Amino acid sequence: MPRPLIPALALGLLCTAPLWASPSVIETAEAQRSGAGWRISVTLSHPDTGWDHYADGWEVLTPDGVSLGTRVLAHPHVEEQPFTRSLGGVRVPEGVTELVIRARCNLDGYTGTPFTLRLPY
Repeated sequence: MPRPLIPALALGLLCTAPLWASPSVIETAEAQRSGAGWRISVTLSHPDTGWDHYADGWEVLTPDGVSLGTRVLAHPHVEEQPFTRSLGGVRVPEGVTELVIRARCNLDGYTGTPFTLRLPY
């Protein structure tokens, strides 16, 4: 392989690596009892660029990975960062004292560090 191609190939590989992705970041979250369930409010940030790349939702799970609900974000929030959205009617199983929340974007899927939320019993 000619030497000039090696740097070009290396650069190409680096540019496609997940290392370069900008994940959604859950800044904070809170839970409030609401009727028979919980209302979960999540503040997240993501470098939304428009319809081509934006945070498109977040999911609430039990610590063992059971999905309790998903909040779909239907449009980009380019000018509103960070932003907070809520999901009501989340039914938390008996004995669960904390929830795991993970955010996603329409391009990279679920990335970033999941957020652990202790329920205020």
